[in-house]
Amino acid sequence: MSLAYGMLIDTTLCTGCEECVQACKTENHLGQDLPRRWKRRIDDLSSTRFTTIVHQPGMRHVRQLCRHCLAPACASACIVGALQKTPEGAVSYDDEKCIGCRYCMMACPYGVPRYEWEAAVPYVRKCTFCRPRIEQGRAPACVEACRYHVATFGERSALVAEARRRIAAKPHRYVNRVFGETEIGGTSVLYLSDISLDFLAWQPGLGDTPLPDRTWAALTKVPPLILGVGGLLAAIHWLTARSAKVAAAEAAAAGQKGEKAP
Repeated sequence: MSLAYGMLIDTTLCTGCEECVQACKTENHLGQDLPRRWKRRIDDLSSTRFTTIVHQPGMRHVRQLCRHCLAPACASACIVGALQKTPEGAVSYDDEKCIGCRYCMMACPYGVPRYEWEAAVPYVRKCTFCRPRIEQGRAPACVEACRYHVATFGERSALVAEARRRIAAKPHRYVNRVFGETEIGGTSVLYLSDISLDFLAWQPGLGDTPLPDRTWAALTKVPPLILGVGGLLAAIHWLTARSAKVAAAEAAAAGQKGEKAP
């Protein structure tokens, strides 16, 4: 049975050096970041940058990358199954299945997936959690590259326990919360921080309910809605056609009467 791996990022240790970013680029052959009109800034997440550093006031630096949700909204929104949650923890992407609908980009509560707008045959791009390395028993490249040990890789349950241990040992240093432990069902990438990390999500207070549960509640209403609208349109079509036939028949009858009149 595969272990469910995760990553614990302690933002209080980060210096913003971006060695993790460069390691990710090297591992995934991402190339140089270029200014594009669809990017807010050159160091934003993009098809050439799967992880980045978000700089906050007070010399605080926060890693941003795919959270690899335990119940990923992107996978539930994908109509062709191009995105899947793997037993090891990664949310994988199969570009051979992808049809480019970009529903995953709209569904992600953290705004992570990016599109290769510059490519002739574009794909959705995001952090892969270095799945091939994990399958080889190695940590993701960004974790190995960090000299300050900002990120820790291991079994997710053990990382949650470690995060709680650090909070208990230094309660003055951290917000009393393991970010990603329970939000929207939990994520494989967890955070410790001395500031709120709500700015990484599309809205504060996402809640603990997995987003696919909410999506399914809405989608279950789609078939009846389609049938209802379809039935209404069919009825309108029938009434319109019938009215046209009645009008034509009345006009024909009136014409015949006119021809018989002396």
